[in-house]
Amino acid sequence: MRRSQLPALFAAVLLLAAPTLSPAGVDLSVSVSFAPPALPVYVQPPLPARGYLWTPGYWAWDGVGYYWVPGTWVLPPVSGLLWTPGYWAWRDGFYVWNPGYWGPTVGFYGGVNYGFGYTGVGFQGGYWHGGAFFYNRAVANFGHVQVFDAYSAPVERHEMSRVSFNGGPGGLRARPSAAERLAMSGRHAGPTVLQRQHEQGAAGMPGLHASENGGRPQILTTRLPADFSHPGPGLRNHPMPPAGAYGHAPRQGGGHNGPPREQGRREAGPPRDR
Repeated sequence: MRRSQLPALFAAVLLLAAPTLSPAGVDLSVSVSFAPPALPVYVQPPLPARGYLWTPGYWAWDGVGYYWVPGTWVLPPVSGLLWTPGYWAWRDGFYVWNPGYWGPTVGFYGGVNYGFGYTGVGFQGGYWHGGAFFYNRAVANFGHVQVFDAYSAPVERHEMSRVSFNGGPGGLRARPSAAERLAMSGRHAGPTVLQRQHEQGAAGMPGLHASENGGRPQILTTRLPADFSHPGPGLRNHPMPPAGAYGHAPRQGGGHNGPPREQGRREAGPPRDR
């Protein structure tokens, strides 16, 4: 092989290794005639390692009934991507599932308050900078993991309800902003293989089906995707999230207080347009 052909071959290999990106079209293949249950109250399990991002739990549909997919920590397909959670929306007399996706910015997710930085609008749990993810200690449970790329910033609450769907009787009334519409119509990556295995595993567990648990799943979170043998802590039967749960994490040491600031190479401030 000629040496001049090597750069083109190397670029082709990188392209094949990259995650598949596609326009953020909405998958409307799942529609149900009755609404999903309210979101259960839970606490976040500890971060397994630096680089993992929190993906909140949600109610999915298996063709017969709703079942709970526990919240879990996930490695993104590549650095720089953020997770936009899926959501249920009322459309033409049915509740339609809009699947989640990975993208450079967080799009619209129905105004649903999934907690832990997903308060109905955007994501306040952290941001990428210089190839590293900076965690907001106000919503992330670090556990015993030493996290140096961290900051503390108050979380602005956009929605206090535990309603899990947008539109229709009793549903949330949020509408996508111009920036959220741009994120929705941009290019994105679908759930990772582990995320799909996590959802499929949850579907096979009777205790996670609303018909069995009455809206109170036996497993609310896991520390890693599809690791149902090691469930995270949970809080049940609370009318509203108590202190330390559902959007709040125990305060952790390390990092710095206040908004991120310039502090050498590792603790760079946020981009100027944020």
